Amino acid sequence: MIIKVPSGTEPRPSEITPEQVYLNRRQFIQVAAATALTPALASAGYEGVEEYPAPAWLRQQTQAAEQWPASTDDTVTPFEYASRYNNFYEFGTGKGDPYKLARNFVTDPWSVVIDGEVGRPGRLSLEDLLKPHRLEERIYRLRCVEAWSMVIPWVGFPLNSLLKRFEPNSDARYVEFTTLYRPESMPGQRSAFKAIEYPYVEGLRLDEAMNDLAFMGVGMYGNTLPPQNGAPLRLVVPWKYGFKSIKSIVRIRLRRTMPQTTWVKSAPHEYGFYANVNPSVDHPRWSQKQERRLPSPWFRSNLIPTLPFNGYAEQVAALYQGMDLRKFF
Repeated sequence: MIIKVPSGTEPRPSEITPEQVYLNRRQFIQVAAATALTPALASAGYEGVEEYPAPAWLRQQTQAAEQWPASTDDTVTPFEYASRYNNFYEFGTGKGDPYKLARNFVTDPWSVVIDGEVGRPGRLSLEDLLKPHRLEERIYRLRCVEAWSMVIPWVGFPLNSLLKRFEPNSDARYVEFTTLYRPESMPGQRSAFKAIEYPYVEGLRLDEAMNDLAFMGVGMYGNTLPPQNGAPLRLVVPWKYGFKSIKSIVRIRLRRTMPQTTWVKSAPHEYGFYANVNPSVDHPRWSQKQERRLPSPWFRSNLIPTLPFNGYAEQVAALYQGMDLRKFF
């Protein structure tokens, strides 16, 4: 099955966070930490944020994240949309399925295997994986291949700082990521009408993974990740279509050869390995020249032009110098 253009009624709109409240968000966090208030207050800079089960240490770290100075100044998508309008086929193919079906998804304990062409392979608990990293909040644009988009404040750390710890060797050319396979908890994986093969696999070229924009997310909107958004650990690659940003990662493998990724395997004529946001290369069944920025009711769609590399060309275009981006889509 291939990815479909969304249809039906959008989630209920909510008010966008007032600018002054957002700017004062770190002040709220400091007050919460100093007075031992509930975690909900620490997320007060974003309206309507729901909390999901997570270890106390992880919640504390995500709420204390520092702001990244290079974040986009685009208006942040309300949390209600970002948490209830998702593609996460492990929990169903409908946009609202992950929100409804991932509520009891257990993410603690969690471990990640790092192996392949590295000098220091191993399996680490999530806590040990995060220990050396200072968390940041980065507000990135997210562009789905289905031609809708959001602006999301992620909390996490650069992927390159993680990979360097495991010492990629001279044979490492690609990085392969794998999502958890747990059919008893992920109904999409045990469905008789599976949309794709599992476990879900994605990949980057090593130089892409080492670019400073490539980000490992452990939180969003000042708190830990909801299960439907890829808890407890996901990839965020803002210059590529959203399906590249794999969720609920349990394995990171350095490889000599290009990995066979899930959507390339399922529909290679529609979804390429690179999947860079490119308004001049249409999907076979719809245009990529514009995107519907959520919130955007169908009766008054909020259409905006799509930018090359999703607006991050200055940071990443050099990675593809000399490449035919129509052929390597």
